[in-house]
Amino acid sequence: MIRNIYHGSTQIIRAPRFGAGDAYNDFGLGFYCTDIPDLAAEWAVELRRNGFVNKYTLNDTGLRIIDLGSPQYNILHWISLLTNFREFDTTSSLFYQGKEYIRNAFAVDYQNCDCIIGLCADNSNFAFAQDFLSGRIDHRQLKDAVIKGNSGRQFVLKSNRAFERVVFEGYDVAWSKDRYPSRISRDKKLLASVSAVTRSSGEGLYITQILDEEIKPYDHRLR
Repeated sequence: MIRNIYHGSTQIIRAPRFGAGDAYNDFGLGFYCTDIPDLAAEWAVELRRNGFVNKYTLNDTGLRIIDLGSPQYNILHWISLLTNFREFDTTSSLFYQGKEYIRNAFAVDYQNCDCIIGLCADNSNFAFAQDFLSGRIDHRQLKDAVIKGNSGRQFVLKSNRAFERVVFEGYDVAWSKDRYPSRISRDKKLLASVSAVTRSSGEGLYITQILDEEIKPYDHRLR
């Protein structure tokens, strides 16, 4: 299957390089793209700074792709991956216990994968993840906030084999005057989802219950 993927940047990147980037990104070291060109354009710009949407095709035949949106995964698998790469505040014992339990019980075998597809952990979504691990919101509130906030889906190239399949197809200019307002609008929607979560009543599983019952990924309450 040939996929169209896009990378928003201040630069034109004709040949993405394996091993470059930030090891502390959501899913670790990799080349972060999306299959949504408008989202890549928003990532590319800042206020009064234009950017570029680099366009690629990827032949994914035979590649091992982890899609966190597929039925075998749930929102806690997403958090488990984040705990491997992102730095959390572990000042409370509940937070630390919750983080370690989720990391192990909901572990994702990513070491030998070629690509990962999953939601972005922007500032709002990362805050929701921390609130869940701190016991302030339940798993259903977390899921609703992250998905309804619609911060976008990222497609991350993780292996040398994946990088060898990428073909540069050109680029478009992302104009700040057009794309920055839509980026701000998306941020406002995320803030609205924060407000909705804080007003909603918890009807899902809190981290304390998950720890007490040693809940596993196949538990029907996580669907």
